[in-house]
Amino acid sequence: MKTTIISFAKTALAAAVAAGLVGCSMNASESNTAQSTSHAEKLKQIEEFANQGPFKADWQSLTQYKIPDWYQDAKFGIFIHWGAYSVPAHNGEWYPRHMYQKDRAEMKYHQEKWGSIEEFGYKDFIPMFKAEKFNADEWLNIIEDSGARYIVPVAEHHDGFSMYDNSYSRWDSVEMGPKRDVIAELKAATAKKPDIHFGLSSHRAENWWFFDGGREVPSDVQDEAFRDLYGPAVNRKSSENGLTPPSKAFMDDWLLRTVEIVDKYEPELIWFDWWIASKPFHDHVKQFASYYYNKGLNWENMPALNYKEHEHMRSFLPGSAVLDIERGGMTDIHPYFWQTDTSVSKSSWGYVTNHRYRDANSLVDDLIDIVSKNGSLLLNIGPKPDGTIPQKEVELLAEIGSWLKLNGEAIYNTRPWEAYGEGETYVPDGKHSNDAEKNRKDFNSSDIRFTRNGDTVYATILAWPGNNKEITIRSFTDKRYPHKIAKISMIGHEGELNFKQTKNGLKVTLPSQSPSKYAQVLKIER
Repeated sequence: MKTTIISFAKTALAAAVAAGLVGCSMNASESNTAQSTSHAEKLKQIEEFANQGPFKADWQSLTQYKIPDWYQDAKFGIFIHWGAYSVPAHNGEWYPRHMYQKDRAEMKYHQEKWGSIEEFGYKDFIPMFKAEKFNADEWLNIIEDSGARYIVPVAEHHDGFSMYDNSYSRWDSVEMGPKRDVIAELKAATAKKPDIHFGLSSHRAENWWFFDGGREVPSDVQDEAFRDLYGPAVNRKSSENGLTPPSKAFMDDWLLRTVEIVDKYEPELIWFDWWIASKPFHDHVKQFASYYYNKGLNWENMPALNYKEHEHMRSFLPGSAVLDIERGGMTDIHPYFWQTDTSVSKSSWGYVTNHRYRDANSLVDDLIDIVSKNGSLLLNIGPKPDGTIPQKEVELLAEIGSWLKLNGEAIYNTRPWEAYGEGETYVPDGKHSNDAEKNRKDFNSSDIRFTRNGDTVYATILAWPGNNKEITIRSFTDKRYPHKIAKISMIGHEGELNFKQTKNGLKVTLPSQSPSKYAQVLKIER
């Protein structure tokens, strides 16, 4: 089975790469020369702008950056993995990579369902990615109902297909597939929601090696006509070991693409995946960060960058950007504001037909735990190829939103208290540490988390201890909290609660029934 990709030419560079497949007004050599000159000029402009503002392309300058209040106030965002990988809908958004690896089951699955990877490669899913039911306003209504205060749709994943009008590639959602600028539509829809901020993610760096399996077996990855989608496809292991580092040309292209999404869409947040932490990227990353921060000084809100640590490598110094931990958490309060990115699904980030979903209670608990430790939760959903959000995911978001409508004052606009909380459940630091199936038990009624807003402290109980039960909050001893408490209430319950301050902690008598389906919030006022 083979599908023909239409609209091959978009720019002179694309025409040159696709020479022989489409016509162009200049020969390949002239086209490459023209594009190289244009790109060199743009790179020079980027370098100049990156070094002529308050921020410069060096680590010392970037440590002067201050994480904006809007981000620290928002606490909860929605990540959106949506691309051509939603068409096969099998084993996640890394299907494009795994279908070319001879030791993976995805290759056998692909050949049985779709045919030879020489004849039907990943590129051939793109015309099937039609997004015919995509409605950005409907998405934003669902996201607004979730209580999220920012969104981060994927601008370009490792697969090299851009969800925006990409001047540096023909492989984008405007020229192919949906034939729409998905990012522009989401930006416009977000602008109608004053409480929601707009961000983007870039996973472009990993395209250097993402399709390397296609070099080891007969496949369309080896066809130079499609190199501008599949990338260099250099061996991942040798690249991560420093033997085949990304070329300057590849990193220049990364910089051009990333600056373009800043200039075109003015995202208030840019999320990067881990491979920009590799040392060869550092000069380009510093240049981009200073460009982005200098650019943002003229916007209504100062923007923010996310980065990951990878095998003890990091791309930013603490405080110069926001650390993101994939499906992970912190054991204690972190001195710098940070973020967890996780998914509603245990099994995938993109749309698949065999999801194993998390439940709303665990997601609400994770949000509370993360916020108590100076963090924010970026929760991912994966729309279907037709542009609809799976009903189960809509329901999960609505459940979280319902809890936040009642209890949001304990989350939004808060900061950590002196202690993050107390209780039996241990949360280890790092990646995948909030995976309840592998690394920790579910939270229980002993687990309480604290946040504050001014003099008001919120103590959130992660599981209901029982009606009319007296609990003791041991963190509120006379020494740690010497202030006289004026009143204690439970959000959603009418009237004040009986309490007593003792040397062993704060004793509070709970209401006759829980006002909240999930965690319950005690409001402690002076």
